Amino acid sequence: MSITMTTPGAAGWIQYTGPDTDAAKAFYRDVMGWNIADMPMQDGSSYPGIVVEDTPIGGFSPEPAEQGTWTIFITVPDVDASIGRARESGAEIVSEPADYPGVGRIATLLDPQGARIALVTYESMQ
Repeated sequence: MSITMTTPGAAGWIQYTGPDTDAAKAFYRDVMGWNIADMPMQDGSSYPGIVVEDTPIGGFSPEPAEQGTWTIFITVPDVDASIGRARESGAEIVSEPADYPGVGRIATLLDPQGARIALVTYESMQ
C-alpha cells in the first residue's frame, strides 16, 4: 500500500504563512529546489503551490502573518470528530472546521504543548 495525501494519519500537505510570501518563495525555491507554480482554485483565484516531481506537496498562504511559520496538514477521516477529541484532550482550537471548496474540510489547532497543526478531510474522501 502506498501512502497518499488522502491516507488517514499521513501528512498530506504543508503550508507556509508569513509576512513576505514572495521572499519566502524565493528562499525555498533557492534552498530546496522547489518549483513554485500557481494552482487555480474553484473561486477563480490561484494558490502558489509547491511542486516536487510534478506532484503538489504544499503551498504558500496568500494571507500574511507577523512571523513565518509552517503548518502541517494531517489527513483524518472526519475533521469534526477529530477536533472534538482534540478539544477534549486539551487542544486550543485556532479555527473551527470549515469547508474549502475544491479542497475539503479543514480545522486548525494548537496541541497541549502549543504546536500548531491542521486537520483535513479532502473532498475526495467525503
